[in-house]
Amino acid sequence: MTTRVMLVSPAAGASQREVRFDDGGPLSEAGVRRARAAAGSLPVADRVFASPSVRCRDTAVELGLSARPEAELAGCAMGDWGGRALAEVAAAEPVAVSSWLRDPDFDGHGGESLRQLCDRIAGWLTTMALDAGRVLAVVEPDVVRAAAVCALRVPADAFWRLDVAPLTVTELSGRGGRWNLGLGRALDRG
Repeated sequence: MTTRVMLVSPAAGASQREVRFDDGGPLSEAGVRRARAAAGSLPVADRVFASPSVRCRDTAVELGLSARPEAELAGCAMGDWGGRALAEVAAAEPVAVSSWLRDPDFDGHGGESLRQLCDRIAGWLTTMALDAGRVLAVVEPDVVRAAAVCALRVPADAFWRLDVAPLTVTELSGRGGRWNLGLGRALDRG
């Protein structure tokens, strides 16, 4: 029994341009246009989800998807850093930012560590694999990275070595607890 999971990264919003920890902001006008242009380019799925973030839910809508919000697919909880620019946090807390980038167990911002994120996403993938079929989820880039770490069974510190562009699809197919990974296919009508 094979399960196929397609993880779609959301269109860009102002937070990404400003290198800001998710602040709940909407998609940019350009992001909306790109998502609308890609509507209809995804195959039909048996189950469709979205991260609870505004930009993931809005991307799903612009793609023409009827996605169920899934709390388990939330991006990494950043605690006190949420909504702040990375440059601002790095200037105020350089040692903490260095630790966050180096140590997958760091949670000094009062949120979730990258290892905890990876474990949460591994649990979600395990649940999805219980039923055959196609799953589609619009999720934050850090969730895509965590899923790739889990699929490849690599150490959590590999998380930072994976780049996820807006409006790309990362595909996982698996059975028996083993996943194959297809990375970053552009989401477009062609």
